[in-house]
Amino acid sequence: MFDAWHDWNIARRELAVRAPEVSAQHLGEALAFAEEAHGDQMRPAGEPYVEHLLEVVEILVSGAGVRDEDLLVAAVLHDVVEDTDRTAGEIGERFGSRVEKWVDWVTKPAPEAHEDPAEVRDLYLLSLRSAPPEVLLLKLADRFSNVQRLDTHPRPEKRRSYYRETCRYLVPLATGVPWFEAAFEEWRKFYRHLEDGEPATA
Repeated sequence: MFDAWHDWNIARRELAVRAPEVSAQHLGEALAFAEEAHGDQMRPAGEPYVEHLLEVVEILVSGAGVRDEDLLVAAVLHDVVEDTDRTAGEIGERFGSRVEKWVDWVTKPAPEAHEDPAEVRDLYLLSLRSAPPEVLLLKLADRFSNVQRLDTHPRPEKRRSYYRETCRYLVPLATGVPWFEAAFEEWRKFYRHLEDGEPATA
């Protein structure tokens, strides 16, 4: 379970030990940008949004062994374009073209009026098959954060559908990716009861 870096003070101390080559100042600037953009947004289970962003960084550093500073900055900013009014161009101006490109890759496009949202989502997930290695690491860490406590989601049907979606699209992407392949396989087995559904209790 990756939930130890729930605030920036803890994350900064851990980074100094685990990844001293990463600039805490640079990452802190990205986190401040993300916190301002996300404002008072909360996660489905009610936790502050920043905790998810730091979880993704924790998974990349402590799980996958990532030390690429730009990739960790992209992890902090990965939902900014999708979930706020900030643009990819703003991210590029502040944090560079690599970060902008990777955030753009993981940003799910909003469906047009004539488009089926489910189809747009499926096409987005399918497009990740051709993503650069850094994008795969970022997306896998993001999804692992989202599903590591899948049983806390307030809607049982969402637990089932998210489990199925993860197994269909994300687990195959983890094949051959160090650390994530084993992590997602263990996760899949742990939540296997969701394959056939569970009684809706909420």
